[in-house]
Amino acid sequence: MKPIIVGIDGSQAAIAAALWSVDEAVGRGRPLHLVAVIKQTHPSADDYARDLSHAETSLKLAQSAIEAGAKPVEITTDIQRGPAATVLIEASRDAEMVCVGSVGIGRYARALLGSTAADLAEKAYCPVAVLRTDIEQPPVNWIIVRMTHDNDAVVEYAAWEAKLRKAPLLALGGRPEELSEHTDGEFEQRVHAWQQINPEVRVYPITTQSGIGKFLSANDERVQLAVIGSDEADQLTQLVGPSGHALFAHPHCSVLVVRG
Repeated sequence: MKPIIVGIDGSQAAIAAALWSVDEAVGRGRPLHLVAVIKQTHPSADDYARDLSHAETSLKLAQSAIEAGAKPVEITTDIQRGPAATVLIEASRDAEMVCVGSVGIGRYARALLGSTAADLAEKAYCPVAVLRTDIEQPPVNWIIVRMTHDNDAVVEYAAWEAKLRKAPLLALGGRPEELSEHTDGEFEQRVHAWQQINPEVRVYPITTQSGIGKFLSANDERVQLAVIGSDEADQLTQLVGPSGHALFAHPHCSVLVVRG
């Protein structure tokens, strides 16, 4: 079975990504594979020993955090060499999903968002989740997605996450170029038809010309996860950028990029 892969770098964000991934693995009946990445070459034996020790310790801490939750998930670990983005993109060929923390996967977590997360969002062969560190759970924790004529796979992923995490789904209507300033009823009809197929998901439609990033920057909805298509991967830094970013008002927003 294809595993859920989690990039582990010793950061708290990586631990949060691992814990988020547990429900994903249990819900899909998949094993959880924790991967740490060290440099391909080292200037000295001591440097290699430090790098390896950090990776081993990081994996142990992540595994211990998962096991403390006592959920029925199979856990494997691995240490690989090379650029983190390259390693994880290659691993994504045989993965159900790849998950990373929003600080990036770099040696000793030196990046804020990190090129690794951005590269994964654009180049991975499977869905990619970029997770925020979970500080608190707001009263209403939306999952948000844009519902268009041609993104059924993206909406289905959003619905799965809504079911798995018992969250309401906020559906933004259509691509901006498809919408006028006034509702014509077509979007609402599409939502209603979809709701008949997925009655257990609470869906709240909003007709808007804005994309997810712009919509969130202008509104106060508490969003735990934005589900976007690979053609929207360039929104990643807008949605989960570092503190002080345009969406700092939404510190809990993680992103799932769906391929296809």
